[in-house]
Amino acid sequence: MKRLRHYKDTRGEGEMFRRRALAGFGLILLGLGVLVGRYVFLQVLHHDEYALRSVSNSVKPRAIPPARGLIYDRNGVLLADNVPAFRLEVRPDQVQHMNQMLAELGRVVPLDQDDLDAFRKQLRQSRRFDSVPLKMRLTEDDIARFAVNRWRFPGVDVVPYLTRYYPMGSLFADVVGYVSRIDADDLTKLDPDRYKGTTHIGRTGLERSYEDMLHGTPGYELDEVNADGQIQRVLETHPPIPGKNLYLSIDARVQKAAQDAFQGRPGAAVAIDPRNGQVLAMVSVPTYDPNLFVNGISTADYKALLNAPDKPLLNRALASAYPPGSTVKPFMGLAGLEDGVRTPEDTVFSNGVFYIPGQSRGYRDDQRYGAGTVNLYKAIYASVNTYFYKLALDLGIDRISEFMSAYGFGRPTGVDVPGEVSGVVPSRAWKAKHSPKERTWYPGETVITGIGQGYWEVTAMQLAHALATFAGRGVPYAPRVVMSTADVGKPSSPLLNPPTGPSLIKNMKDWEAVNEGMQLVIYSNDPLSTGYGHNLGGGFPYRLAGKSGTAERFSRTTNAYNEDRNTAYLAARHRAWFEVFTPAENPRIAVAVVLEAGAWGAEDSGPIARKILDAWLTTQGGAVPPDTPLPESAVAASSSAQNSPNAPEDLPQSDAPAPDSSSGGDATP
Repeated sequence: MKRLRHYKDTRGEGEMFRRRALAGFGLILLGLGVLVGRYVFLQVLHHDEYALRSVSNSVKPRAIPPARGLIYDRNGVLLADNVPAFRLEVRPDQVQHMNQMLAELGRVVPLDQDDLDAFRKQLRQSRRFDSVPLKMRLTEDDIARFAVNRWRFPGVDVVPYLTRYYPMGSLFADVVGYVSRIDADDLTKLDPDRYKGTTHIGRTGLERSYEDMLHGTPGYELDEVNADGQIQRVLETHPPIPGKNLYLSIDARVQKAAQDAFQGRPGAAVAIDPRNGQVLAMVSVPTYDPNLFVNGISTADYKALLNAPDKPLLNRALASAYPPGSTVKPFMGLAGLEDGVRTPEDTVFSNGVFYIPGQSRGYRDDQRYGAGTVNLYKAIYASVNTYFYKLALDLGIDRISEFMSAYGFGRPTGVDVPGEVSGVVPSRAWKAKHSPKERTWYPGETVITGIGQGYWEVTAMQLAHALATFAGRGVPYAPRVVMSTADVGKPSSPLLNPPTGPSLIKNMKDWEAVNEGMQLVIYSNDPLSTGYGHNLGGGFPYRLAGKSGTAERFSRTTNAYNEDRNTAYLAARHRAWFEVFTPAENPRIAVAVVLEAGAWGAEDSGPIARKILDAWLTTQGGAVPPDTPLPESAVAASSSAQNSPNAPEDLPQSDAPAPDSSSGGDATP
């Protein structure tokens, strides 16, 4: 069989090559056409759109938060400052493995569990392209270590910012308050445009109530950035408008003297100028350092404050209400005069026990055998319960509650520091609301209301406000802590605080009678006087008018009189009050002091009030009291703040019975 021969088809192969070449050339032309068409689409038809996108990728707007307004005392002493600091921020959209990054970063810059917990919480509340603070207040070592390793952590950067600092520490914690980091609840309430770039908000005190003034208006800048998001240059800047500065009516020296006078004993004190309602001092003891809260308080520190037995976080001047004891007796006396139930000369006989007509239960005076025949003056200076027992019955609970309510008891005073409780003025309506099972009002409840016991609940601010209203001849002013405000570089503008109404006193002779009785508390030589032997007015150049109050915390369990008890026992069961104003004839300051545990009002709280008056008196001459120096940090901060961008050019007892007890009084043992 012959093998067939195969011959190469040269012509056919050539023809196939030409066809393939033409097809390839056609594909090339088609691809080139598509490329040119796409180029025309991008560069000609949509040039403006994609040029804008390109610029957007390299130019980033950045919000510039405003500098928070500063806070000063009435003499320009700095109370709340802004100091430069650095923090670590993370852009979540630029981090692929967050947990891994945090673990590696923690080996470069120390991150404690509180930092991580706060970061993760805010991370859940933020958008992925928003920067989230990771660690606040970086040290120089932290910054240096991160700078060397920055290339390892895309999306993480060191950012400068202004952080709040309180140079006076705990001295103004309950007045100024503090700022803290914005959380999820805040984000739902805040204007996102106004708070863009802002990380902190006023949380308590004046920082909270004057947040709108202190915050300011944010600005922004346009930054040119590289592919890593690092700023190459600033193209355009629109500066923010700083917040307003606040000037308080409080003098830091008087404030410090008041706090020191407590010697750490729990209580509160408030001083008010009766002529305008300006708060001259407001302290709560014990207190805390507000700087702990600014950038996130540690769990350990917060638990220590929260679980402390003396409750340092409680603002006792506004949020703690106590039975006022005999401090209400001057107001009761005034009510009797104003309603025509008594004259100053009307007398009542005190034999040690008062009986409601038709009842066998007795209500005791503090004096074992009574005070004898007493008129209004002696009833006030000797704190004779029998006088006020009978006066309360004659007035009736309705007139008492109406009169006391007019002086601000039983409702917030309206002071511009938040957190104030209402307290309680005993009344039929209050009992019906809070004791639905027993709505009947009994004469015995009226009797003990007359000496500041029973359902009474009063804050130090309320008593100071009522006393200031009386001292100002009945003209009421809402208490005010902020005296004026100022924009940067401009003179301060006073905040007007007109009277809230006409004088509450119908006849000035009634005022003079009660005033005289309160002066006798300080200056009477009668051994029955509650101020006798305490020398509260000794050496003071102005005439003082005051009243003590020793309110029972719980009912008696025996028939023993107070003079039969030791001081430790009495302090454990009494709230010690003292109220005073001066000069008696033309008052310029009214002070209310309460000790949560004190044997006697005049003996324990009276000296605290006197030290406050001494400090106030010295400031009237412009000299710093030798025993109340300001902290060096505050003086230094105040000096530096005057040169800061925010600094303006212009600175401008009774041992009264509880509801089921049967004794009372306010005499010393």
